[in-house]
Amino acid sequence: MPIRLAIVEDDEPIRQILSEIVRGTTDLELVSVHTDAESALTALPANQPDVVLTDINLPQLSGVECVRRLRPLLPRTQFLMLTVYEDADHIFAALAAGATGYLLKSTSRVELITAIHQVVEGGSPMSSGIARKVVQSFARTDSPPRSDLETLSPREQAVLSLLAQGLLYKEIAESLAISGPTVNTYIRRIYEKLHVRSRSQAIATFLKQS
Repeated sequence: MPIRLAIVEDDEPIRQILSEIVRGTTDLELVSVHTDAESALTALPANQPDVVLTDINLPQLSGVECVRRLRPLLPRTQFLMLTVYEDADHIFAALAAGATGYLLKSTSRVELITAIHQVVEGGSPMSSGIARKVVQSFARTDSPPRSDLETLSPREQAVLSLLAQGLLYKEIAESLAISGPTVNTYIRRIYEKLHVRSRSQAIATFLKQS
């Protein structure tokens, strides 16, 4: 079964490039293309795409607000943000809204296709520069106490750090030399301690409190 995608992008050249990439990839299927958040909000609940590629800077409602409104209507859909912004505020806003991945528009065709497969498989892909910013945030040692984050054990912090870098659960298990069920246990504890229900919310909580 091909991965079903929708695109929400107001810039025509970029929209055309994204459409051609999807149509030119055998295991991807383009189900709809939208120039603004409003048309996406109307059509996507019926289309039920597996992945939505959306720009942040849309003409009226922002891409972040579009994701926030679609998330409860499409609980099984993964949202990949495509943007020129790489500051922590935009990253946090997108993840808090329910985005699963965060890619710069300079991302190559191969990287984009890989990211699409990663989100379907349970990963949280980010462009390398974005991932570095997240990792650097985890590495801070001179920051003040960070509420719920303080309750995480060192191993839970390590798991969350790898999760933030977009690693799949099985890759986290391999990196830390632990079993898959153990990774699931750590992630469940992280969600409970941070009072969140998803990977993207956990990462967003860290960025907000760091």
